[in-house]
Amino acid sequence: MADTTDAKNRRILRVPLHEVAHGRTGDKGNRSNISLIPYHDAAFPYLREQVTETAVKEHFAHKGASAVTRYELPTFPAFNFVIDDVLEGGVNGALNLDTHGKSFAFHLLAMEVDMPEDLVLHPEKGVR
Repeated sequence: MADTTDAKNRRILRVPLHEVAHGRTGDKGNRSNISLIPYHDAAFPYLREQVTETAVKEHFAHKGASAVTRYELPTFPAFNFVIDDVLEGGVNGALNLDTHGKSFAFHLLAMEVDMPEDLVLHPEKGVR
């Protein structure tokens, strides 16, 4: 596959989110909230464009996500995603092993995005 570059002539890599951001998960009832915080502020606009409510809902479709709301914190910069109906009823009602959904941040961080090479932690892991 040919190299892809952006307007600044930087090589663009397809990488999992964990190569450009970290996350944390919380829960409230049958909702999960996941923070997504880029390692570099310059990655924020790329994440804004690609990690949309629709993309996150599709990524969590197997868990029954009915709605996703994305909150942006551009001065931080970070995102918070609230995902409805993914905890199988919540802590007291679910029979799964991860009733709080703590592993959901890791699942989100497996989602792939296109990112300039200089914003990726380990560019050698990227797929061109």
